[in-house]
Amino acid sequence: MFKLLGILFLITLACGVQTGLSAELGEDGYADSDGVKIHYVTAGEGPLVVLIHGFPDYRYSSREKIPALATTHQVVAVDLRGYNLSDQPEGVENYDMKKLVADIDAVVRHLKRDKAIIVGHDWGGMIAWTYAMTFPDKTDKLIILNLPHPKGLTRELANNPDQQKNSQYARDFQDPDAVDKMLKRAGGNKAAVARGLTFWVKDKDAREKYVEAFTRSDFEGMLNFYKANYPREPYSYSEESTQFPPVKCPVLMFHGLKDTALLPGALNDTWNWLEQDLTLVTIPEAGHFVQQDAADKVTRCMVGWLKMQRGDE
Repeated sequence: MFKLLGILFLITLACGVQTGLSAELGEDGYADSDGVKIHYVTAGEGPLVVLIHGFPDYRYSSREKIPALATTHQVVAVDLRGYNLSDQPEGVENYDMKKLVADIDAVVRHLKRDKAIIVGHDWGGMIAWTYAMTFPDKTDKLIILNLPHPKGLTRELANNPDQQKNSQYARDFQDPDAVDKMLKRAGGNKAAVARGLTFWVKDKDAREKYVEAFTRSDFEGMLNFYKANYPREPYSYSEESTQFPPVKCPVLMFHGLKDTALLPGALNDTWNWLEQDLTLVTIPEAGHFVQQDAADKVTRCMVGWLKMQRGDE
């Protein structure tokens, strides 16, 4: 009990430390993932941290985290395939989760590292979970932002009517004509669709960067993440048949409780699917884009948790 209270006290202190954030992101680079170029920016030196964005987003989502983490780590923020400056292969099959995980592994290998701290939000979170299960020896630590463990999400889709209802957007994205419908609503104007996808970006200057990045992106590729990987109806779940390899590293999870896309019920039992400690930070005032809604708190807690983990080593 006293050890647990001590850990919570350290996290509380860490979440109160100011970090001194900067908008500078780092140096550009590209990794080759079986012929697909994956763009990234990197800054700092030390243990490797890989930051993976979700939908609709790109590497700029990590702008607050990079300078804070780069004081003690080499930080890499990627553009996922289909997005911004990374390659945009055609075909749903090219967005299968195995290929998305291979992209992250290509970045780790390109930087000549044996292991990394993997950080992911939304689809980046799903990639991060899957990377940790696929490459347990390469995953030093795992940080997840608003993406429940895939077993929890599968259970909620099968059993929770509210989650089924709130996942209608994902089923709409799986429609073969989803992009055509988006363009039709925007009068065929790709830039208008790109601007519409920035609905969650509150900073006006950042929003313009997002519009530029999304205009460079491939909408089909962006929605192929859903077509290739999001569970489809009829949803089913059982403890026996829904199995995933255990996650073997320490895990830090953030979840904005106002998230309407991924409800917090899916967080239940996460600890049963891990072999090491779980630190769960729920943020009542934040929504799905917790890295924006509580940017400073998320960054400070992340820095503090990594510092605490280093102290345990």
